[in-house]
Amino acid sequence: MKLDVNVLRYLSKDDFRVLTAVEMGMRNHEIVPAELIDRIASLRHGGTYKVLRNLLKHKLLHHDGSKYDGFRLTYLGYDFLAIKTMVNRGVFSSVGRQIGVGKESDIFEVANEDGTIMAMKLHRLGRTSFRAVKSKRDYLRHRSSFSWLYLSRLAALKEFAFMKALQEHGFPVPNAVDCNRHCVIMSLVQGYPFVQVKQLQNPETVFEKIIGIVVRLAEHGLIHCDFNEFNIMIDDDENITIIDFPQMVSVSHRNAEMYFDRDVECIIKFFSKRFNLSFDANGDDSDSDAESDTVKPRFSSIKKAFGFLDKELSASGFSRKEQDDIEKFTEKIHGSDDDDEEEEEEIKDGEEHDSSKINESDIQNFDSLCSLTKDADNDDVQPEASGNSVAVEEDEQNSERKHEDANNAVEDDESSEEEDDNPELEERLARQRKRAIQAARAGRKTNTSRNSYKDKGGKSAQNSKIQKKQMCSW
Repeated sequence: MKLDVNVLRYLSKDDFRVLTAVEMGMRNHEIVPAELIDRIASLRHGGTYKVLRNLLKHKLLHHDGSKYDGFRLTYLGYDFLAIKTMVNRGVFSSVGRQIGVGKESDIFEVANEDGTIMAMKLHRLGRTSFRAVKSKRDYLRHRSSFSWLYLSRLAALKEFAFMKALQEHGFPVPNAVDCNRHCVIMSLVQGYPFVQVKQLQNPETVFEKIIGIVVRLAEHGLIHCDFNEFNIMIDDDENITIIDFPQMVSVSHRNAEMYFDRDVECIIKFFSKRFNLSFDANGDDSDSDAESDTVKPRFSSIKKAFGFLDKELSASGFSRKEQDDIEKFTEKIHGSDDDDEEEEEEIKDGEEHDSSKINESDIQNFDSLCSLTKDADNDDVQPEASGNSVAVEEDEQNSERKHEDANNAVEDDESSEEEDDNPELEERLARQRKRAIQAARAGRKTNTSRNSYKDKGGKSAQNSKIQKKQMCSW
């Protein structure tokens, strides 16, 4: 579908209002009902159906009456909405000829009021030449349903973000001016597509420049994924400019090495065919390895040393887990610095503190603490002894022996602690005696009471007698 900008002259405000109403209705509807369009547009004097007929005549809308009377936007109507918004912003004031056609976009010349010429790229995903967007791109992420207009808008936003970031980091890319819907405005590159070039003055230097750009992108955390002669522009001075960025992925992508090697192979293959360059490394093994890295760089030898552009731009393949790992790594770096400073301060404080300044009161407190710990140990030991006497055994003789051993242990503790004439210790010893006596009595009761109901003829014995009688009667 060709872009005929002359139709813009004959479109009124009501026409653009109805187009905007259809766009808003397509957020929730594949085919927007005519009643909903009338309700959203809410024209003052009515006439929505008349406007719809006018838009259908210019092929800005598509009518579908299979299930109900509804309409949807076409790419031409979406183009008119984006162009109208750009004109209102003052980005450009005129549209010129078409200068490029791709499998997923069209490129036109535009000019502003000052006469500066720029490039307007209109993304058109869903063409018959490139319909495998869901498998080739990750625009949808977690979404299951989509429309081609929405995918085109996502691709334009992604390309504008990549172009802006690469421009700030000094890469040879066009200057990103503005973006709206599926339309991206950029500066016009003064040059030719590299595929149209037949001769070069210095093909070796141009090759090194292009390979250097690929390596720099990888060092910044990005891979182009479509780096070939169709996406490279070259001018008369053999300066290189890169275009086409929506498909860029992160170096953390699971297929990053394959994409990187494919980009390098495309450049080597083109230069070998078009300019008859040979890339065989000759010489010693050490020299050949160095030359092979310069001619054909390896993905494993590249290190991310210039920031994390894939993190900033949320490039494909960069997951939230990797983002958390980066944050933990940076926190560890800052935390190690803080720990080193704290250790230095502690060492300085320790040097200032003299060990000779220990008071006598501290020594007395230490002795009292030692005595308390000894008493606590004795308290722990004696309940264990009494607990041994409480253990239930089948023979009464073994239990009496153990009670005697417990009493002997208590008497030994008494004899060892009587040497100290402290009233507190005497009270503790008295308590321990009571505990030991109670434990011994409890142990005897448990031994005598075990299975006593069987001997005394309790319920269980009576039940057993009744059961025997019943068995005899049966």
